[in-house]
Amino acid sequence: MTFNPITTLTGTKATGSVQSAIALASQKTGIDFHYLMGQAQLESGMRADARAGTSSASGLYQFIEQSWLRVMKQHGTEHGLGWAADSISTTSSGRMAVSDPNMRRAILALRNDPQTASIMAAEHASDNKDAIESSLGRDATGTDLYMAHFLGLGGARSFLGAMQDNPNRTGATMFPAAARANRNVFYASNGQPRTLSQIYERFAAKLDAGAAGGSARAGAVQLASTTLGDSGATVIPGNGETSTSEAAVWAQATLDQINGGSARVQTASLMRPTPDTARLAYMMLATLGA
Repeated sequence: MTFNPITTLTGTKATGSVQSAIALASQKTGIDFHYLMGQAQLESGMRADARAGTSSASGLYQFIEQSWLRVMKQHGTEHGLGWAADSISTTSSGRMAVSDPNMRRAILALRNDPQTASIMAAEHASDNKDAIESSLGRDATGTDLYMAHFLGLGGARSFLGAMQDNPNRTGATMFPAAARANRNVFYASNGQPRTLSQIYERFAAKLDAGAAGGSARAGAVQLASTTLGDSGATVIPGNGETSTSEAAVWAQATLDQINGGSARVQTASLMRPTPDTARLAYMMLATLGA
């Protein structure tokens, strides 16, 4: 059993790598790219190595340990992580456990890998989407999905059901533990407790802002993972010489030059782009109308 070490991602190339990982997860699961972008921005500021100070949450999507082990147990095998899924068991109390401490650390460390975190966040959202729609009898919104990530599926069902009946109910009275760990969510700056509708609306606005904050490069990376033209070919570079993040950097540099800015290429491997990288960057620009 082998697995790749986790590396810390920083700077322009890191941002492109995170966005391309999110785009690929969206393509594989059908979960909206902009929702996944907004969630990552809201949860971690797009930082793959982010850690919470008030809980065990870690990584791009700030999975707590139990939630991560649960989604990995359910979906790890289908994404080539059978070694992880097979190592996780469910105790008589319903908790997820890994008997080998070293294996447990390795599985939890995957929360800091953008590709693994993105695909598990998308799978988690897909599972929650089906359950929420079945429970509420309506289509789930991105904010509904975020509530399920934030409070757990049971908590989200309670929150959404109570908000439907009484939107002015105080959130902290329903979820005291969550309120203690996330005071800024449940209370205004003056200490006034927020209502369920206020909490929901704030998350909706933050998700929208996070998705919009992805900039032009996010759009370019998303385009790299979607079908272009009538050929039916999906543009996902798969060899070791090129990547969507490198192509996105070149596309953005070209846009900077067009707009009169100074293009800055910080990665040595980008000084001489491979033909595949150049072709992909050209298609990104063409699709953007540049």
